[in-house]
Amino acid sequence: MAGRRSDGTPLSGGASFAREVVGIVVIALVLSFLIKTFLFRAYFIPSQSMVQTLQVDDRIFVNLLVPKVAELKRGDIIVFKDSNGWLQREPIARSGGQSPLTDVLVFLGLAPDNSQQHLVKRVIGMPGDRVTCCDAQGRLTVNGTSITEPYLNPGSAPSDTRFDVRVPAGKLWVMGDNRGNSADSRAHVPSAAQPNAQPFVSVSDVEGTATVIAWPLNRMQVIPNEQSVFAQVPAPSSSASVAPTVTTSGR
Repeated sequence: MAGRRSDGTPLSGGASFAREVVGIVVIALVLSFLIKTFLFRAYFIPSQSMVQTLQVDDRIFVNLLVPKVAELKRGDIIVFKDSNGWLQREPIARSGGQSPLTDVLVFLGLAPDNSQQHLVKRVIGMPGDRVTCCDAQGRLTVNGTSITEPYLNPGSAPSDTRFDVRVPAGKLWVMGDNRGNSADSRAHVPSAAQPNAQPFVSVSDVEGTATVIAWPLNRMQVIPNEQSVFAQVPAPSSSASVAPTVTTSGR
């Protein structure tokens, strides 16, 4: 049925069609905003720390339900707020200013916001876990179990820095897949040079888990789930404490 003006007279066919189109556009924009707010959000990859899983300038979609609704697990790739100031150590390639159209797309969640201070790493240790480098074969161990990491960038050792950490309550130990070019938890262990460094990421800073590479088109894919790498890792031998335990040595 054709619509009517405020005075009761019927709208012309063209006016009625235009009104329907505007209504559809408004609904689509509202749905997009809700999806951005509660389900998925776009981010871009600014550094080489997650090569070869993620490349510089990849655009990814992040599942916002983790960890707010769904459970966070070892092996997940997370996007998190840089509350610890890690970006001062991370080599970042920033793009230039955004156009007004891009600003609108960012607001709707259809384009990544390059201005936000976020990092992307893989979860290796959960609260209470003991993570060490390395066993006799050069592999990381989690709660005494050695893990083989197929996602590492070819040629990357699991770690050139030896460490033994106990992850405190509410925190995560995270590492990049490109271990030789990632300023991750290992680079932020307190020392004489950086006594106030924070190597652990707060679970509350996690925005979500990376699920899809959406751009460029030749790399569009679902990001592999690597939780199986940790399938044989037992639960922590003791409950997580507030105070972390961290020791490191050499490269």
